[in-house]
Amino acid sequence: MNAPATASMLQALPTEHRQRLMHFAREVSFPQGTRLFEEGGHADRFWIIRTGTVALDMHVPGRRAAVIETLRHNELIGWSWLFAPHTWHLGAEATSPVRAYEFDATAIRSMCQDDPALGASVAQWVGGVLAHRLHSARTRLLDLYAPYGSGSTL
Repeated sequence: MNAPATASMLQALPTEHRQRLMHFAREVSFPQGTRLFEEGGHADRFWIIRTGTVALDMHVPGRRAAVIETLRHNELIGWSWLFAPHTWHLGAEATSPVRAYEFDATAIRSMCQDDPALGASVAQWVGGVLAHRLHSARTRLLDLYAPYGSGSTL
């Protein structure tokens, strides 16, 4: 199934794979201002937003954290759980009250390892999200910190 890079799990995964993942979903909520994770922390779970917004941010030495992207309904929070060494590459904070589905990364990685077709679907979905987020991070950091007229191009 081909889907856009920013595809939600609903769009990106075949129905059977989506249903298997949702069997492991746990409903959670976070008040505004909650830090879901910090750069460098252990990535042991991920979320799909049901309601609310979450800002992804990046530590910039000598400056306040740079917001890279704001995530909303049906978007994936976290991709670092899928790739060793399972360490968060960004930080995340609820910018409004958030309700989400939470998934245990170890259980999902094990399920993906046991079912190569499921693993390939999840890897393609998360890889597309990752590519989009890296592009967003680069664009945002250039917007914030590149000298005007530096000739930087994407």
